[in-house]
Amino acid sequence: MSTTPPPMPTRDGPPSSCWIASDGAAGNERQALALATALGLVPRIVRLDVAPPWSWLAPRLVAGAGLALRDRDGGAFAPPWPGLAIGCGRAAALFTRALRRWSDGRCFTVQILDPRVDTRAWDVVVAPRHDDVHGDNVVSTLGALHGVDAASLEATRGRFASFAALPSPRTAVLVGGPHRVQPLDAAWQDALFVRLAAWQEDQPGSFLVTTSRRTPPALAARLRERFAAWPGTFWSGPDDGDNPYPGLLAWADRLVVTPDSVNMLSEACATGKPVYTLRTQVARGKLTRFHDALVAEGHLADLAASQDFTPAPALVETASVAAEVMRRWNAWRAARA
Repeated sequence: MSTTPPPMPTRDGPPSSCWIASDGAAGNERQALALATALGLVPRIVRLDVAPPWSWLAPRLVAGAGLALRDRDGGAFAPPWPGLAIGCGRAAALFTRALRRWSDGRCFTVQILDPRVDTRAWDVVVAPRHDDVHGDNVVSTLGALHGVDAASLEATRGRFASFAALPSPRTAVLVGGPHRVQPLDAAWQDALFVRLAAWQEDQPGSFLVTTSRRTPPALAARLRERFAAWPGTFWSGPDDGDNPYPGLLAWADRLVVTPDSVNMLSEACATGKPVYTLRTQVARGKLTRFHDALVAEGHLADLAASQDFTPAPALVETASVAAEVMRRWNAWRAARA
């Protein structure tokens, strides 16, 4: 594979070109795009297909990766290489690691989430604290990267102005999927509705509910049936119209998020509003460490135990991560000059 150098940046500006890479999973792509946007860049979006055995061993097996990595929209990769590449997830970790090699080190590589190998294979690794990744080139966060902040929420309110007519308090319920830490089984559903019914009896309001791609259809159907007893809106796919998820974040007075999704919990905590989750079983692991850290720092409360919860200031980390990445980019560029 050619090692033709990429276009070099202007003297005082950001990288002249940027690619973001993921396996196409919405959560991974959203994190990479959020960082690129915070850097002021308009990136090329790369959704990867990886052939075995590289897909099994990513990102460990780099030799011959040019034969295994394909863009779902455009075939094999070729120069000119970007000045900056941002990846999120294991497939992207292989790609960004390979880009560093293909470009002879002229592409500055940033990998989001634990790559599970020595972080020195990239220029910067951005990893949440619960991933327990350490190194001189590691930038740690509490939650996931995203584009939710006060300005984006204010802009979004106008797009979903119809939510203003729903009774307050408006409770957003963000539903992901079952996880080994917390199956969203009948016992969990019963506990959820006992708590929400108590809220509704104490202070009648409305519920703004959205499911995700990971929500089993049977679970979505049961939730739709049970929420139909209360005012609000329910979205579980294109048949319900456009996804109102951004509007739910903007208009909610409080949020209830299933415990499986680091991304949804992080975005909910960025609103600065009370955020709750429900865990009906004790579990261990990095997802539980994430929950515990959010609780300890005042961003999250246990739905089963808390009623009046005043949250800590909004959890907004993307801008500070972007500033640190840019600082390291400038230092890297100066060293190469």
